[in-house]
This record gives sequence, structure tokens and C-alpha cells, in this order.
Amino acid sequence: MPLYFAYGANMDAAAMARRCPVSRLIGGGHLPRYRFIIMREGYASVVRGPAHTVWGVLWDLASDDIPALDRYEGVAGGLYTKATLPVRTPDGVKRALIYLGCSTAPGRPRPGYLDAILAAARAAQLPPAYIRELGLWSRGLPA
Repeated sequence: MPLYFAYGANMDAAAMARRCPVSRLIGGGHLPRYRFIIMREGYASVVRGPAHTVWGVLWDLASDDIPALDRYEGVAGGLYTKATLPVRTPDGVKRALIYLGCSTAPGRPRPGYLDAILAAARAAQLPPAYIRELGLWSRGLPA
């Protein structure tokens, strides 16, 4: 089963249980040299940012759950594309699947979307400074 790094709505364990019922939450990790953005479409993505780090959670993604996750992420419609990137974990660097937004133009989060990300980030016990940085997007400000 591949590893999957979630940095947005898919950090929420209950939501992932509905979308990907066979997959299992492993724990936290971070993606160095990337930064979190809200795309013009109102959803989260990451872009290269040498002085930044994106925090999130790792899932042991069941192969049977990948098509459902691809549909949720809008891969066929061109909203996201998939990549494999090195993610740092407490157990060392691991290569993980990640969904990257096809748009890099910043925008405002859809209503309620950022609230869900912030709640999931708190539940995952991501660093408080990073959670505050994510919260800046509520005002449309890039973190």
C-alpha cells in the first residue's frame, strides 16, 4: 500500500474514513521546501517555497481507495495532478503520493473549507506556528 501525504481536507480522519475506508492513518510528517496555498479555485495546494515547510499527515493508502481519492481530488477534470515526493517523518524520509493543484494562482478558500483544514491540523497536533500561518488564508492572505 502506498504512502499518501495529506496537507488539506484529507488530514481529517473522519472524512478520509468515508472516502477511503480501507486506508489507515500513520502519523505526521512534513514537506520541506514547499509552502501551502489556497488556489484560485478555493482549494489547498502546495508550491515550491525554499524557506517554507508544509506539515500534514501520512496515510497508508489502500490501492482500492486510490480511484475514490482521485475522483475526490478532481484528477480527471484537471483540478489536481499526482506526484511522489520525499516527506520527512519521525522514522526518516519516505516517498509519498501527494496531490498537487494544477493552478498556482492564489485565491480565497471556499466557505467552511479552511475551517475544516484548521480543525484537522489541530487534531493532528501540527505545530502551532504552522496552524497560525494557515489561518492567515481566512483573510485571503498568503501564508
